[in-house]
Amino acid sequence: MDRAAVLTGPRAEQPKDPDLVEGAAMTAGGTAEEPGGLIRYWAAARAEAGTAQEPYRARTLAGALTAARERHADRPRFAQVLGVCSFLVDGEPVGTRDHATVTLAEGGTVEVLPPFAGG
Repeated sequence: MDRAAVLTGPRAEQPKDPDLVEGAAMTAGGTAEEPGGLIRYWAAARAEAGTAQEPYRARTLAGALTAARERHADRPRFAQVLGVCSFLVDGEPVGTRDHATVTLAEGGTVEVLPPFAGG
């Protein structure tokens, strides 16, 4: 199937190529730009990040978290806290899925939830 048809065709036709992200603009090199959205940090994750939220630009949760770790490399506890957090992507729990297989959407939201006392 033609790559352009995948991007402009009926919504039911989902691209098989992970580089083709619905709604992403194509670059001159023929690959889709990475989608962007918002990472929201809660409780201890917020404290260690030093911010309540920040933008992401990544195709997968793994990519967004790697970029966040790099941005906060001067805060060594940040990576440790991320290691014990749970994640919601657009309101859906990630659970035990490999973060490299969790795709992110343009305008999406990643919630970073550290363990909470009492539950």
